Amino acid sequence: MPALPTAILFRDVSILDSTGADPYPGDVLVENDRIVAVGAVDPAQARDARVIEGRGRTLMSGLCDAHTHFSWNNSADLDGLGTMPVEEHLLFCLESARTYIDSGYTMCLGAASAKDRLDVVCRDAINAGRVPGPRYLANGPEIAVTGGALIKSITKFADGPEGMRKAVRELIEFGVDQIKLSMTGEEITGTQRAEDTYFSDEEVAAAVTEAHRRGKRVCAHARSAESVKMCVRHGVDIIYHASFTDAEGMDLLEANKHWVFVAPGLNWLIATLYEAESFGFPQEAAEAVGYKKELDTAIAGLREMHRRGIKVLPGGDYGFAWTPHGTYARDLAHFVELLGFTPMEAIIAATAWGGEIMLRPDELGKVQPGYLADLLLIDGNPLADITILQDRTKINYIMKDGRFHKEATDVAAPTPPNPGNIDRNQSAPAQA
Repeated sequence: MPALPTAILFRDVSILDSTGADPYPGDVLVENDRIVAVGAVDPAQARDARVIEGRGRTLMSGLCDAHTHFSWNNSADLDGLGTMPVEEHLLFCLESARTYIDSGYTMCLGAASAKDRLDVVCRDAINAGRVPGPRYLANGPEIAVTGGALIKSITKFADGPEGMRKAVRELIEFGVDQIKLSMTGEEITGTQRAEDTYFSDEEVAAAVTEAHRRGKRVCAHARSAESVKMCVRHGVDIIYHASFTDAEGMDLLEANKHWVFVAPGLNWLIATLYEAESFGFPQEAAEAVGYKKELDTAIAGLREMHRRGIKVLPGGDYGFAWTPHGTYARDLAHFVELLGFTPMEAIIAATAWGGEIMLRPDELGKVQPGYLADLLLIDGNPLADITILQDRTKINYIMKDGRFHKEATDVAAPTPPNPGNIDRNQSAPAQA
């Protein structure tokens, strides 16, 4: 049997390279796991390549979810995250990983795990090639102080600076890539308010110092104005939510925008307010506890962050009953429709900035020579309609590390005199 080609040529594609440049027609050559040529490709260099006929379809980077929970199990029973047996829970996490890459997400940053090693085991299985999934940075259970847990059954408790140091050390021993602090409340709990801050400055400082000393970053559930300021003052790398950021906090974020990321999890607020009624949380109840106020405040603040050039990334809190796995790209539409991002800006936030938050800005998130070949071939133009990225049937090809996770199913057999193994599929979308 002839050897499989080590090179793949995407011919006649619209290249959306995530540099901010307008898409342009051309070819993209992949060899092994890297992009080696973009735009004009030397025919001699691509002589032995398998050819994928783009016919003008959009070729772009795989997407990033900056606030991922593999272990959130699509349930309305929040306490059930803790009581679900670990064996079944691991299987669910592996299915979540598959759903992410099926949806075009090749990068995910773990934002908390419901049990000690779920994230770590999933990451290692993906990296070993045992299961399909995105590139993943794993987290552990979120750390909360006594009286400050959102869901007690999935929380690691610590109090005082020494308690924080010990908790961070224990999580690092599990093999996590980052640490999660749960610094504020969440209205759906009925007891923990979003504008309440439970950590002290000393506790945040101790956790961050210990994590950074061991080469790990820190992220935080931080909705209140004070918690956002504490995060920036003490070097928390990734701030989740930031709904009630005040003027002082906004100035701190802007002054430190060269290193801090904000991932608001905007779809959580929208779906909890407007789409959770059939799961026992009607809009009237959501408004009564403050979700309408929080959403309005968050939108205004996030629009201001965007205006100031603070890096706000899409993704977050998918995996509840009303924010189910597989609906991740809704965040990109929210960025465009609510936060004032252009479609190009939303895509850059989900690709190029994704490479940055994944700590590989020179390898991930762009269609450029030398970058890892994590690519999507889209049947349509996401700059004209950002919602197309929510339709898996429009994502005809998904590539990670130069290998296809998904190929269009309507591939006709090649016929002479076409060189190589040429995809002649027509414009009908692939089946999900």
